[in-house]
Amino acid sequence: MIEVWTWPTPNGHKVHIALEELGLPYKVIPINIGKGDQFKPEFLAITPNHRIPAIVDPEGPGGKPLKLFESAAILIYLSEKTGGKLIPADPVGRYLCLQWMMFQMGGTGPMFGQYNHFANYSIEKIPYAITRYANEVQRLHRVLDKRLGEATWLAGDEYSMADIINFPWIRNPDRRNINLADYPNVKRWHDAMAARPAVQRGCGVLAENQRKGAMTDSEREVMFGKTQFAVR
Repeated sequence: MIEVWTWPTPNGHKVHIALEELGLPYKVIPINIGKGDQFKPEFLAITPNHRIPAIVDPEGPGGKPLKLFESAAILIYLSEKTGGKLIPADPVGRYLCLQWMMFQMGGTGPMFGQYNHFANYSIEKIPYAITRYANEVQRLHRVLDKRLGEATWLAGDEYSMADIINFPWIRNPDRRNINLADYPNVKRWHDAMAARPAVQRGCGVLAENQRKGAMTDSEREVMFGKTQFAVR
């Protein structure tokens, strides 16, 4: 059974959804990032980057245990472990899928994350930073809307890991001051994703621990403060 070291964040949800879609058995090991579990030695033994999610597959390649971090790498691994499911087999479809997976890793993830930080988490509200990342959030929605006006799913006609990796960052648009009605193709895709039972199950993992309300001072210190220097 695959161990999933995770927390209910967009990056965690990607892996939860993929595991549910693939029907792979897994065990959830909660990593409370607000309390600093990501700095514990047992987690750092899996990922020196102290970021969720990470997995341990006791039946990795060659029957040997595999430790893996970075959500895109995990999704590609899970696809290959199941014979290539959720990544198109034809070369063009495969590279389109990988392209939109990298789009999330280099675009929606970091840009949406920076907006969340400066608009919602930062004590000091810096207008330039908030505007800069708000503009990027809107631009990336336009990129997705254009693509989804051309194809049913991000990689084409097939539902794939490209959709799974992007969806958790697009859901809950109010957190980024986004109205999905302004992006009708994204909304159509979002609603189709949200209706999938496996997506619902994946987003429900550790849902009882979902953040409610403002970040506390202690959580802010753990996630953004001096505690980060605890890694050696």
